Amino acid sequence: MQPPVCPAVSQLILEVTRSSATSLHGQGGASSYSLAVRAAGLVRLLVEEDEDWQTAEQLIRKVRAACHHLEQQLPNLHVIHNVIKRILKLIREEYLSALKSEESECGPESLQKMLKGQEVGDYRRQVSDLRERVGEILDEQLMELETASEEISKQALEHIHANEIVMTLGRSKTVERFLKFASKTRRFSVIVAEAAPCYSGHAMAASLAAAKIPATVITDSAIFAMMARVNKVILGTSSILSDGGLMATAGASTVALAARHYSVPFIVLGAGYKLTPRFLPEGQSLTASVLSSPAPVMQGLEATTRGKVQCLNPTFSYVSPSLVTLLISNISGYSPSYVYRQMGDLYHQEDRDIVL
Repeated sequence: MQPPVCPAVSQLILEVTRSSATSLHGQGGASSYSLAVRAAGLVRLLVEEDEDWQTAEQLIRKVRAACHHLEQQLPNLHVIHNVIKRILKLIREEYLSALKSEESECGPESLQKMLKGQEVGDYRRQVSDLRERVGEILDEQLMELETASEEISKQALEHIHANEIVMTLGRSKTVERFLKFASKTRRFSVIVAEAAPCYSGHAMAASLAAAKIPATVITDSAIFAMMARVNKVILGTSSILSDGGLMATAGASTVALAARHYSVPFIVLGAGYKLTPRFLPEGQSLTASVLSSPAPVMQGLEATTRGKVQCLNPTFSYVSPSLVTLLISNISGYSPSYVYRQMGDLYHQEDRDIVL
């Protein structure tokens, strides 16, 4: 039976649902970082203001219920689910650590307990300071979220060299910071695809130019033609799937295919909270692309042609792991084939697919 969600948490879920939905429709929506912070705030509300839970099992059930509700309401905003699932694993680990500390205070461990290990399946035993311990977990998690972009940018000098030509698509705050950090000691130029119909690439180029980085805006149709001159492609992403594939901004698959044709390295920047413990089912790429209103695309059409043209305006684009050269997180760089190991470190097996 699904545990009830307190009114305050329900209200916060509603606010996240309303504000996050705008990020699916071009510019002006919530960033991945802000969504991650909201998700951590939701768990903090459950921990600090909900007095109904006394054991780790009760808290885990409440957090899982909130995550399940968010997955139903916002199935394509993986960042929110990822942060909550990450916190769930940290709660489990903290409970086992606290339990071990209490048992060690009571007396030495028996040989049988040492051989069996400390893994406990039900999490029903009460721990006196569990609420305080979980609060510390959330503080550390928020600090990790805040510093993720900075830690990624510090790796820029390892990947961007002098006199290179870098291509990117649209505007990503992580990519922008990455390029600006490298420009402090390296001289290079950037080609920015405009990412129509939102044209966020124009804002990206203006920001880079303000930082004295030579930037050239091109239309999306010129990506293949310009790729022959490019040394490497650097893109951001919305989420990284379990197989190393990406759900990135629309047009990313076009850039990736052009890069493979010319053997240009395709580098993706994505913080740890963008790693998603899910695969994209076969034949679901169009559904996962989140189709938006075609109005921005069809503005130039004559009134007589309206209703006679079928137009799709996807928000996201799936990129196969075979097209990705390197993934760079706030910890280090790794290949798409190594994502499975990262998933094991970040998420508990029972929380990867939440079914109540």
